[in-house]
Amino acid sequence: KTAVGLVLTAIMLFPVYWMINVSLTREQDMRKTPPNWLPLNGTLEGYHAVLTQQLPYLGTSLIIGIGTVALTLTIAAPAAYSLAKLHPRGGTTLGFILLVAQMIPGIIMAMGFYAIYLTTGILNTIPGLIIADSTLAIPFAVLILTAFMTGIPDELLHAARVDGAGTIRTFTSIVLPVSRNSLITVSLFAFLWAWSDFIFASTLDQGGDHQPITLGIYHYIGNNNQQWNAIMATAVVASIPAAALLIIAQRYVAAGMTAGA
Repeated sequence: KTAVGLVLTAIMLFPVYWMINVSLTREQDMRKTPPNWLPLNGTLEGYHAVLTQQLPYLGTSLIIGIGTVALTLTIAAPAAYSLAKLHPRGGTTLGFILLVAQMIPGIIMAMGFYAIYLTTGILNTIPGLIIADSTLAIPFAVLILTAFMTGIPDELLHAARVDGAGTIRTFTSIVLPVSRNSLITVSLFAFLWAWSDFIFASTLDQGGDHQPITLGIYHYIGNNNQQWNAIMATAVVASIPAAALLIIAQRYVAAGMTAGA
C-alpha cells in the first residue's frame, strides 16, 4: 500500500516537478527531443523576469485575496449564524439557493458582472475583482459555517444570554471563537480562489492598471512568442504563498471540513 501510495503521489506531483524543471531550462533547450529531465545547463532568466516584471502583479493578487477573505467572512459568518441558530423564515430555501449558486459557471457570472460594472464604473478595478471573487466564496463559506455552527450546543448560547449577552455579543464572543477551524477553512479557500482566478480577472480587469498574477502569467503567452521559463518561474513563485498557507493551516482545514458532517 505504501508503494502504491508513493507511485500515485509521484504521478500527481510530476507536473510540479516539470514546472520547476522548465523554469530553470534555457529557451534553446525547450524543444529538445528527448527533453532534459534535469536542468543541467540551467538558467535563472525566468526568475529574474519574475523579480523585475511580476512583483506588482503578485502584490495586486495579495490585495485581492485578502480583500476577498475579509468580504467573505463579513457576509458569510453572520449569515451562517442566522441560518444555524436564529432559524429565520425561509432559511431552508436560502440554503438550497446557495447550493444552486455554486453550480453556475463562472463565465456566465463574469459576463453579468461585466454589464453591471460597465454601468457602475468599477470595471478594471481591484474592488470589482474582490466583489466578483467573493461571489464564489460566500455560498461555500455559508454552507460550511452553517454546518459547523449547527453543532454548537444551544446550552452554550443560552448560558451567554443568561449572563446578559445579546445576539450580537453572543455571536462575536462565543460563536466566532468556537468556530475558529471553520473560519480558517473558508478563509483559506476564499484566498486560494481569488489568488488563482483567471476568468473574472480576464473579463473584468483586462485593461486595468492593477492586474493579478494570473494575467501577469498570461502576458507571457503570445501568438509568436511563449516565454516558457518565465511562465513557469512565475508559476513557481505564485505557488509558494498558496502552498505555505496550505501547510500552515492543514490541521485547521481538516477539522473545519469535517465539523458538522
